[in-house]
Amino acid sequence: MEYSENIKVALQGLTDHKFRSFLTMLGIIFGVASVIAMLSIGEGAKREAIAKYQDLGVNNIIVREKDMSAAELEEVRTKFSPGLSLRDAEVIRDIVPGVSRIAAQAEVNAEVKYASQSVKSSVIGVTPEFYDILNYQIKEGEFITPIHYDAKHKVCVLGSGIAYALFQKEAPLGKMVKIEDQWLEVVGILENKALFTETVGELAARDLNTDVYVPLSMFLDRFSRGNVLASELQQLTIQVDNSDRLMETSTLIDEIIRRHHFGNEDYGIVIPLELLKQEEKERQIYNFLLGAIAAISLIVGGIGIMNIMLATVMERTREIGIRRAIGARKSDIMGQFVTEAVVISIAGGLIGVVLGVSLSLLVSVFTDVSTYIRLYSVIIAFAFSVIVGVVFGYLPAKNAANLKPVDSIRYE
Repeated sequence: MEYSENIKVALQGLTDHKFRSFLTMLGIIFGVASVIAMLSIGEGAKREAIAKYQDLGVNNIIVREKDMSAAELEEVRTKFSPGLSLRDAEVIRDIVPGVSRIAAQAEVNAEVKYASQSVKSSVIGVTPEFYDILNYQIKEGEFITPIHYDAKHKVCVLGSGIAYALFQKEAPLGKMVKIEDQWLEVVGILENKALFTETVGELAARDLNTDVYVPLSMFLDRFSRGNVLASELQQLTIQVDNSDRLMETSTLIDEIIRRHHFGNEDYGIVIPLELLKQEEKERQIYNFLLGAIAAISLIVGGIGIMNIMLATVMERTREIGIRRAIGARKSDIMGQFVTEAVVISIAGGLIGVVLGVSLSLLVSVFTDVSTYIRLYSVIIAFAFSVIVGVVFGYLPAKNAANLKPVDSIRYE
């Protein structure tokens, strides 16, 4: 029998027994849908992680002041640690090979006011290198420039969130905002930044879009730190030329700062690239487990196909005997039943693809979980459903082909 005729017979069987065919497909449908949905969730999480760590800089080493209580802070000061400072940055720049740029920053929480609007914010004093090292993008105006820094200009750059909260439909550039008792001119607005959704090493989660950036030189002169024992800086971001030497360079930086702080470990070192690799490894294990669970659904669906096909062989034993008696070969019988199994799995696979894509989109719309559908995940899921149909349709087809014509014709 020709392949086209086999397909017609298989489709006729599906339409003649719609409910039974649908129940047979259910395992394949849910298996394919779960594979696509799980892989899309995993891919979405991967892209979020990459974006997050790219913001931190994959060639960067971050030295961050540790959060300490007043008693702990006083103790490290009595042990002669000056805390994180510009002097640390100078020593690292002079001694550590392969360092291309260093961005220093100091922080304070304060209210930012404009007209009748007031927003709580993190005010961050930065050096001009901060913009390039941490991959920031300007939406309007400019970032802190060397001229602003050297002359200690009273200027600021607003995150997109705080700019909208303060000005809404007004143009922010050139306006004056008040922070503590200082009036600062707005010279730039940043593009929207991805939000940290978890704690990364010593970096606490926060909305970067509500930050305000000012020249560090002016910040150290004019802003109150609240505690006379507070460190001069809260963070150093060090960019290196070669990412292959990140671990070696971070070890050297650690030794230099520990010595400069007289053995006090009042700081932490974060390497975004290493965190990304670790998270990627964990995600691969997670995706493997999800894929295995989804694959089990497909295998269960295949067992369902095999059971139904075995029952179909029993129902059509007399038909098989008549066909063999009038000249049909074993390969013709086997081809027909394998084709029917494959048609069932393809139909289930197509429905599963539609369901899986729909589930992925619904998850993205109605939850905070980001999803991203890759073509390869759809192809893998669909191809696996077809393979399941061939594998689990083979045994019933073989049984049908091996039936003896005389016994089959007599079968009631």
